[in-house]
Amino acid sequence: MIGYTAGVKLVLVRHGRAQERALLQRDRTRELTPEGRRRMRKAGVGLQTLVPGLAVLATSPLVRAQQTAELIARAYGGGLDITELPSLVPGEPMNAILAWLREQPADVTLALVGHEPDLGRLGSWLLSGKKTGFLQFKKGAAALIEFSGAPAAGNGSLVWLLTAAQLAKVAT
Repeated sequence: MIGYTAGVKLVLVRHGRAQERALLQRDRTRELTPEGRRRMRKAGVGLQTLVPGLAVLATSPLVRAQQTAELIARAYGGGLDITELPSLVPGEPMNAILAWLREQPADVTLALVGHEPDLGRLGSWLLSGKKTGFLQFKKGAAALIEFSGAPAAGNGSLVWLLTAAQLAKVAT
């Protein structure tokens, strides 16, 4: 695994490319497009190459995030259980995610699949302690943040932030 410290290793993943919002369609039910699925399959293999020890995979309950998590789990051989984490729904407070992270084992490697702009704000907060977002995740992008101790706002270190295309190149 690419990483430098003992402690929690957190991978943040934005869902893949999804259907456009339709006038009468609920945002919760938007699915990945065929292109979004294809790109996430390749990105998932790259993610598995960079972070082979992924132990926990949690996702927003929105369909496009769940589908992204399923593709990531397949890239890991299908042996990863997927946990639905309601605090990853857009607009939920970041404190709930941090509380969940602190409940995880001290040396775990885990991934959260979520949405922008919340994912960028979460990553920025974990790195800087400030709730203003400076990280941006394109669709299918992922970042690895490491914590030398318990996860806390401002205690994380950014190891990498890659687009889906860059993750796919790692896989080849």
